[in-house]
Amino acid sequence: MNSLVTVRVNPKTKKAAKKTLENLGLNLSAGVTLFLEQVAETESIPFMIATRRGHRLRHEQTLRKEIEWTLKHAKRYKSAEEAFADIFKS
Repeated sequence: MNSLVTVRVNPKTKKAAKKTLENLGLNLSAGVTLFLEQVAETESIPFMIATRRGHRLRHEQTLRKEIEWTLKHAKRYKSAEEAFADIFKS
């Protein structure tokens, strides 16, 4: 026996997913079923979730924190020459 799952999704996303699945010979119900079966089988999301920049979420959050800290606390230079002079001073 099957059970009914109701999901709210953006109409554009639904239309694009439906078209893609149909091109693969599947209907929307079969695609969702495959997804849920993979979640159950792997006990995880069955694909990598990445930010727009291609990083995993935790890595992106770390990078943002480092950038924020750097912008707030790091020493700034007017030129590369000035930075190198400061780095290599005795």
